[in-house]
Amino acid sequence: MSTVASSAATVTTSDTGIDDALARRNARVLAVAQALAGGNNTVIVSTGAIIGSVLAPDKGLATLPITFMVLGMWLGTLPLGVLARQFGRRAALQVGSFFGVLSGLISYSATMGGSFWILLLGTFCGGLYAAAHQSYRFAAADTASEHFRPKAVSWVLAGGVFAAVIGPQLVIFTKDLLSPHLFAASYLGQSACALLAALVLQFVKVPRAAQRHAEPARKLGHIALTPRFIIAVTCGVVSYSMMNMVMTSAPLAMVGCGLTVTDAALGIQWHVLAMYAPSFVTGSLISRFGVERVTSFGLALLVAAGAVDLSGLTVGHFWTGLVLLGLGWNFSFIGATTLVTQCHRPHERNKVQAFNDFLIFGSMAISSFTSGQLLASFGWHTVNEVIFPSVLLAVVLLAWQSMQKRRKAA
Repeated sequence: MSTVASSAATVTTSDTGIDDALARRNARVLAVAQALAGGNNTVIVSTGAIIGSVLAPDKGLATLPITFMVLGMWLGTLPLGVLARQFGRRAALQVGSFFGVLSGLISYSATMGGSFWILLLGTFCGGLYAAAHQSYRFAAADTASEHFRPKAVSWVLAGGVFAAVIGPQLVIFTKDLLSPHLFAASYLGQSACALLAALVLQFVKVPRAAQRHAEPARKLGHIALTPRFIIAVTCGVVSYSMMNMVMTSAPLAMVGCGLTVTDAALGIQWHVLAMYAPSFVTGSLISRFGVERVTSFGLALLVAAGAVDLSGLTVGHFWTGLVLLGLGWNFSFIGATTLVTQCHRPHERNKVQAFNDFLIFGSMAISSFTSGQLLASFGWHTVNEVIFPSVLLAVVLLAWQSMQKRRKAA
């Protein structure tokens, strides 16, 4: 398999579109957009299971609104890659913004009318939006050099720190504004944030990948079967699906243990802060210690989160577990994203990145639905116990890759 380094040797700088000055500018703009767009997920996660338990015909379907959001993320990834390839990255992202505005309006209508099925449509549109704003990290990396790429990804995800405040605070201050319709005003605020994010995205500039290349693009099937891509996807799937499974059921579990909606919303706020706050340094840590070590550290924190959740049911246990869960996701997911950017050549990026997200968000859809079923049938402890074997698989693959690197170096 040709490496990225060898590709760089045969493709000119103009062909690759490497421009770190532009990458820095885009990363700053996308970080602001991420701060606004990231609130979309936080609003749905904070409210979806709670309002779902009120409107759903079966309590086991309470997390289905969040599952539909993740389903939208899953089904939106491949079309997003096609749009980016045909019309450019910014146009694809703006299509996502349209669905973000639509998501809030539909969810508002569902809450006012008391319709569980319309709520699912609203959160599904929120998932299509999420597929777009989750790709902001790749948009920032498009023109970045290999050295700056981890930092570009980290800068964008750092915008999530503000999303961690915007989303939960929006829920807390608006949840009862249109009483007795819980969260109706929150969904209107969700639409407003998506509209503001669309305005910010107008300042993003990502040139299309050049059409002239020294080497032809490889088939996606060939890239997908390379060991490095398999390891990158496995780490991404484990980090995101395990985080999503626990996060999805946490608000419902907290309310079920006698805690308040505010406790649950604040728990999600601390969780999302922990997801994005380390992004200011994660890229530098990857450059210094290596992507495998940082990813492994993140996976270890996911295990620590599961251990804390299994040890008690107080506010302190829930919040501490959610914080560790967020920290673990940050290090492991940014590491996995960096690994993906090392698996493709510049002119292969859209299809490889879209396929990576398709696999990750597909696993998230499964974990979201499974989360509700596990919580309803077996309880909060079982939800957390699934973390341990999943993380073990990813760690074994990373260890194997590190051993292969050392052998080649020797």
